[in-house]
Amino acid sequence: MTDMRLSLSFDGPVAHLAICRSEKLNALDAEMIDTLLSLCRHIDRSDARAVILTGEGKAFCAGGDIAAWSALSPEDFGRRWLRDGHQAFDALARLRQPLIAVLNGHCLGGGLELAACADLRIAEAHVKLGLPETGLGVIPGWSGTQRASRRFGAQLIRRMALMAEVFSADQALALGLVDQVVPSGQGMDAATVVAHRVLARSPRATEITKQLINAAEGEDRERTLEMLAGALVAGSDDLAEGLSAYREKRQPHFGGKD
Repeated sequence: MTDMRLSLSFDGPVAHLAICRSEKLNALDAEMIDTLLSLCRHIDRSDARAVILTGEGKAFCAGGDIAAWSALSPEDFGRRWLRDGHQAFDALARLRQPLIAVLNGHCLGGGLELAACADLRIAEAHVKLGLPETGLGVIPGWSGTQRASRRFGAQLIRRMALMAEVFSADQALALGLVDQVVPSGQGMDAATVVAHRVLARSPRATEITKQLINAAEGEDRERTLEMLAGALVAGSDDLAEGLSAYREKRQPHFGGKD
């Protein structure tokens, strides 16, 4: 599935994922959500070792396109819009590669939920961050009350989602919403520097460390546990013996060695 409003390119081991809907401040609709999920699978299976996410034009992401969801029935809003958005954002947060978000413009609502999926956030100096959904009569439904609370702290989410506080880039840095603030227009350069720091480290150790940190936050803990345990077993002599016995139609003789 393709959508020209989302762009994926590779610069060697660095994947570049961009939202290209500047005329709508990079707001996401249902088709873009589907494409995002597909692109995450492609990135995860690629040889990329770091990912940079950004938006085209003056905004990082204005969140969900109001025109795309406002006419949905309550059932479709829950089943299609919120559930599918969760699937795409979960896939982004659970990429095996470290994800660096370049907040090159305002980051509000679903845009902040999108940024929360990243391992590191670089904000340009003019950026504003907030969760304005309750002012429209809806909730931050793409894990703004869950993943964002785990990563930023529940009290900070209360201030944005319940009290309508909007933070500048410098305030966001002091509060831990972003990890670095750079002058306007320099976000991509800063992200490239960070990406190359990632590339200088052990690929396998970096991947596993990210998964363990995610699991510590409650992000995909069960899959991480079984994946790491499965990889350990897959490298054992017992598996080789079990497969040989299966092919030879005999009882296996396990030695219990690694």
